Amino acid sequence: QLQLVESGGGLVQPGGSLRLSCAASGSTLDGYAIGWFRQAPGKEREGVSCISTNDDRANYAASVKDRFTISRDNAKNTVYLQMNSLKPEDTAVYYCAVGAPSVRSMCVTPRWADYWGKGTLVTVSS
Repeated sequence: QLQLVESGGGLVQPGGSLRLSCAASGSTLDGYAIGWFRQAPGKEREGVSCISTNDDRANYAASVKDRFTISRDNAKNTVYLQMNSLKPEDTAVYYCAVGAPSVRSMCVTPRWADYWGKGTLVTVSS
């Protein structure tokens, strides 16, 4: 059974940076895509960024493009989300997720994901 554990969340001022990590265990990530969703209070969970573990193809939500960068370390079974120029509207619980490696569907909706982490809170506030 694949398990996902997120880390790296916290409180940061607007304009600051954070790096989230998601460590996978219990199974290989080969043949999957992995990435991040987020859920702000009172809002639906939304896809942020996903990356295929087969060919490094990645996608980003329009709201984070050019500010966030997803990367992975297959040897460590870990995916990272580097978040720069953070805004108060980025405040949310960030969830790691794993699903099918389809560039057309990964991170599009929460229904894509087969596995979820428990989340890590990111708060952007002065």
